[in-house]
Amino acid sequence: MNECSQNNVFASKYLDNPIFGIVSDVAVSLGVRAFVIGGYVRDCFLGKKSKDIDIVVEGSGTAFAREVGRRVHSRVSVFENYGTAMLRYHHTEIEFVGARRESYNRDSRNPIVEDGTLEDDQLRRDFTINAMAFSLQKDDYGTLVDPFGGIKDLDKGIIRTPADPDKTFDDDPLRMLRAVRFATKLSTWEKYFNITPECFASIRRNASRLQILSKERIVEELNKILVTDHPSMGFDLMDKAGMLQYILPDLLKLKGVQMLEGRAHKENFTHTLQVVDNLAEMEVEAISQGLLHDYEPSENGFTESLRTEPNVWLRWAALLHDIGKPASKKFDPVTGWSFHGHEVIGGRMVPKIFTGLKMPLNEKMKYVQKLVSLHLRPQALVTEEVTDSAVRRLLFEAGNDIEDLMLLCKADITSKNEHKVEVLKSNFDLVMGKIRQVEEKDAIRNWKNPITGDYIMELYGLPPCRLLGELKDAIKEAIMDSECDNTFEAADTLLRRLAAERGLVPAEKR
Repeated sequence: MNECSQNNVFASKYLDNPIFGIVSDVAVSLGVRAFVIGGYVRDCFLGKKSKDIDIVVEGSGTAFAREVGRRVHSRVSVFENYGTAMLRYHHTEIEFVGARRESYNRDSRNPIVEDGTLEDDQLRRDFTINAMAFSLQKDDYGTLVDPFGGIKDLDKGIIRTPADPDKTFDDDPLRMLRAVRFATKLSTWEKYFNITPECFASIRRNASRLQILSKERIVEELNKILVTDHPSMGFDLMDKAGMLQYILPDLLKLKGVQMLEGRAHKENFTHTLQVVDNLAEMEVEAISQGLLHDYEPSENGFTESLRTEPNVWLRWAALLHDIGKPASKKFDPVTGWSFHGHEVIGGRMVPKIFTGLKMPLNEKMKYVQKLVSLHLRPQALVTEEVTDSAVRRLLFEAGNDIEDLMLLCKADITSKNEHKVEVLKSNFDLVMGKIRQVEEKDAIRNWKNPITGDYIMELYGLPPCRLLGELKDAIKEAIMDSECDNTFEAADTLLRRLAAERGLVPAEKR
């Protein structure tokens, strides 16, 4: 990318998708101007493939979309409230909108929309790097239209608004989170993207405006930040900009180091961000090696498939794994600082945090809660003799999430002593090997007790009572401790002996 890139760039190499020629023809037939704009243009210059295409039309975007849909024989979805339309063409989503200017009421992020020109539309865009457009007119097809210097900002790694940042962020506070997200997503080890000082100062001034946003829109941005290669950058920026207090105040409670009698504890906020980054790196590597699996419920239990994309809920588990530490922090003059039980407290906090953010309270929340609650369990297996019984219990509780749990535990190793880190990681690998051996031998993952309550009630003619639970738990413990084979026959024999010890006689023998 060089200086001349900003003027009259003929981008035919970026417009080889047949849809652009079709759009150009439709523009001629309808007597309007059309442009491809936004993320597609940005990603072209970054050398990335874009999953969707945005077309802006100086006229009716929905009427234009219907004509394109007619020509490519594709169903058009129209969103009247937003004045947009969308269709699919060769596995690509194409969205159409009429060029417009916008104004806002301070109490809402829903704009008042009026018809406008291309430049009006570019001015309303969030950042200069997202305001660039390629012309689809026949006379200047492929020319870059970049009135705000987006190509230069992209080259320099700058996140900047086309209009005054105070107005931009006050009008639509979601753009503050988007600034953080783009800085995080686009940054690489070779080039960092920085929010300009003027924009960052404006975000700090306007951070409280986040309160007018729906939780769903906030979480959508958080999820996109979490699945980047270095999520810590996004959360660090949100912290420095004063945004976290309006989004995840519990995370802020991890900040700071308290010292008593010359002893200080770990700075848990920095540690948490490091864990999230560690996990992001490890997950991507494990996916590339085909080591991680996803499980979907099916009629026969679960359908297993290789994971191909980052699991955002695993990233949430990493972000929240130590969330219970502030509430569990204690100081003892002899032993120093401790956070005993923080995993239990953290597990209890997960549903409250999800509820506050209006996140799903289904199996996704339960998955995060499980990993937060269990994240210390594998550590005990690393530091003591690994017995089959201990591994069975871990497999029983973790089930299909054992791979993710072990990955989280490895990511939780953040010591500055590199030798110690490597030793602990190697020990975790040994434990994972032991887990595979036990799983192959005992099939304990997602284990179900061979003896059901209904079977006990029928066998002994009992009503529902505490004794049923006691018998089932005794059988479970015996199987976990290798005192009973994991079969119905062995469990039934044990049940009858335990029941006899309690004075129970099978109904058939009475």
